[in-house]
Amino acid sequence: MLVDGIFQVITCGFPPLEDRDQSLKLLAGYDFFGGGTLKKEDTLRLADLEKRAANDMFVILSDIWLDNEEVMGKLEVVLDGFESVEVVPSLFVFMGNFCSHPCNLSFHSFSSLRLQFGKLGQMIAAHPRLKEHSRCLFIPGPDDAGPSTVLPRCALPKYLTEELQKYIPNAIFSSNPCRIKFYTQEIVFFRQDLLYRMRRSCLIPPSREETDDPFEHLVATITHQSHLCPLPLTVQPIIWNYDHSLHLYPTPHAIVLADKSEQKAFKYTGITCFNPGSFSSDSTFVAYRPCTQEVEFSAL
Repeated sequence: MLVDGIFQVITCGFPPLEDRDQSLKLLAGYDFFGGGTLKKEDTLRLADLEKRAANDMFVILSDIWLDNEEVMGKLEVVLDGFESVEVVPSLFVFMGNFCSHPCNLSFHSFSSLRLQFGKLGQMIAAHPRLKEHSRCLFIPGPDDAGPSTVLPRCALPKYLTEELQKYIPNAIFSSNPCRIKFYTQEIVFFRQDLLYRMRRSCLIPPSREETDDPFEHLVATITHQSHLCPLPLTVQPIIWNYDHSLHLYPTPHAIVLADKSEQKAFKYTGITCFNPGSFSSDSTFVAYRPCTQEVEFSAL
């Protein structure tokens, strides 16, 4: 309302969150996720295959500091443990940062980091069941090597990963954020210290009527805004031609918000959102079962 020439805001809220099924019904035939459109018979076939994949599990670790011997020792313990289980995980997701020091203009140890990636490849290859039956996905962090800090971030430079690929030829190096299609499910991975940055840029404190958990506020914000990083461009630059890679419309089944803050999980309007924690700081990670959308917090 306008009072004495001043526009006063009485209340401020988010746009309403649209139900995923309703969105898909209205947008039949359009592919917003990036996996391609599917015929009805293909969707039914994938749904049947998904039911049979009840034992599939993703192991998600964030902040794997390759230059820290203690972190690498703990990672070997984790790999040893999963090597001995009856059904090995179908996917390991290794998310940055991959170095304890930011890979900026003052960083001069790229050759050492390349060798450390090679040692990680050797470590994984030393577990024959994991090498044969599990896939490895690598997603860069905000301080990893790259052309700039803008979003989305491109995959890790080939120079750094060549040594690792000699041991794990089928390793996948993706952008940040990254999208995965698990049969009929859509899963989004994002490695960014988003909780701290969102709270720092917050002008009006969130309402505490429903919850005072900052992570739950973060999840509600990005899902209602349908965007992974609804920050001003002055705070977080975005490559405009690729802004669509940060969209969350229609809403995915799961969102992994890897952050250096503590482990958290929150199911909001049917969307499973969680932070696996920082493996280098507190030795935490997550085992995720996509079929049941079960999040299992783990720690050493």
